[in-house]
Amino acid sequence: MRFYAETLGLAENTFILLRDLIHERTGLFFGSDRRELLADKLSPRVVDCGFESFIDYYYLLKYDTARAGEWRRLMNALAVPETYFWREADHINALVNVVVPALAQQGRPLRIWSAACASGEEPLTLALALTEAGWMERLPIEIRASDASEALLDKARAGVFRERSFRALPPALQAKYFEPNGSGWCVAPQILRAVSWQTANLTVEADVAALATADIIFCRNVFIYFSDAATAKVVNTFYRLMPSPGYLFVGTSESLLRLGTRFELEDIGNTFVYVKR
Repeated sequence: MRFYAETLGLAENTFILLRDLIHERTGLFFGSDRRELLADKLSPRVVDCGFESFIDYYYLLKYDTARAGEWRRLMNALAVPETYFWREADHINALVNVVVPALAQQGRPLRIWSAACASGEEPLTLALALTEAGWMERLPIEIRASDASEALLDKARAGVFRERSFRALPPALQAKYFEPNGSGWCVAPQILRAVSWQTANLTVEADVAALATADIIFCRNVFIYFSDAATAKVVNTFYRLMPSPGYLFVGTSESLLRLGTRFELEDIGNTFVYVKR
């Protein structure tokens, strides 16, 4: 990829055009310090499309009648596949031990959405944790997962994961809910069946309108790649569409406070959660 990027050369003005177009369509923002990274991610697509310059690729994304298909392929190229089971376990414990028991008192089915789920480790962690705690038997719980990358969702649906995905999962849970499968591990069918999968762009309200009515949203380690404006747009959509109370989990390194969100930040189960009251 570096070879392609260096050969093509991403000029400053073309970088700005592509940066702004991608930001407008996806919320992802590539600052000047990430210009080489963007060139690395785009250059295989430029070559595959038969172009010899980034500006030709920009015109394809902006104006060509075939741009919708290319945007889907581009989302695969821009995807960040870094995820693993039992990530930020304090969130999982708060969900199982505090949030779900509180919502269960409402006496109605619960809906959970894992937004930007990448290859699926997060929603499957939620299904596993709720199963292990007995909640999946006691309460109707719908777990939906989405990502903008169709390629990552295909991996999630396959339910087979490499060892790297298990670096935080307690070994006893890995042994209980996974079976060796070639060079990877296959998740138990009842855990995989507990999650429904679909493609969604977080910045497109039509994509997320139904998903964002969930009682609980996990949208972790996503906003670190978004501009503040894009983050605010997505968070405001969540707030408007979520029921009350609604619980929003974001990554521990992410903060929404500077955006003036209407969510209240609360200490729940020894971790911080944004709550709509």
